[in-house]
Amino acid sequence: MTSASLKPVLQPFVQRKRLIFVRVAAVLAVLLLFLTKPALSEGSNGHETLEFLGLALVLVCVAGRLWSSLYVGGRKNEEVVSTGPFSLTQNPLYFFSTVGAVGVGLLFGSLLAAVALGTASFFIFRVTARKEAEFLLGKFGPSYLAYVKSTPRFWPNPRLYHDHVQMQFSTRALKRTFFDGLYFLAIFPAIELVEYLRATGFLFPAFVTLY
Repeated sequence: MTSASLKPVLQPFVQRKRLIFVRVAAVLAVLLLFLTKPALSEGSNGHETLEFLGLALVLVCVAGRLWSSLYVGGRKNEEVVSTGPFSLTQNPLYFFSTVGAVGVGLLFGSLLAAVALGTASFFIFRVTARKEAEFLLGKFGPSYLAYVKSTPRFWPNPRLYHDHVQMQFSTRALKRTFFDGLYFLAIFPAIELVEYLRATGFLFPAFVTLY
């Protein structure tokens, strides 16, 4: 998505649709746990390493989303936010969510699941980010266009970081982002529970092995 490819629109993107999709996807991911198992057995060094890396990425996701919400909460669609995490990338919330999706796959002990979830999240948020960018371009015009030209669309560039000393934020938006982040954190105990039930014979064997 380049600045030249954007077509300004006046109708904002309905965020509720994206949130519903993300939550449904989280439920489906948990349901798939009952049908699949990782190739690396529970307790093995490889499995534990992937779990540790996955948990680290999920924590980065939650912290990054909260950090981003501090800057954009209460100001979304009201002004061009270009400081803090938004000076590194145009879409820090989507970037950190994608990091969390990769982390969930690693928590399951599967590189294939990590790649699949990360790729799916990337393309879903890519579409959402484009629709949001077209609305912001239609609303703010040249000021938003200048921001798009100077800031990476998705992958953060630490060298661009800048910030203001004073900052106002919405506690309501921060609270909402925190509870959204719990979806990522809740998957870890769900995975552990499924693995325990399967190991103790209370759950039927998995049909598919993921590497």
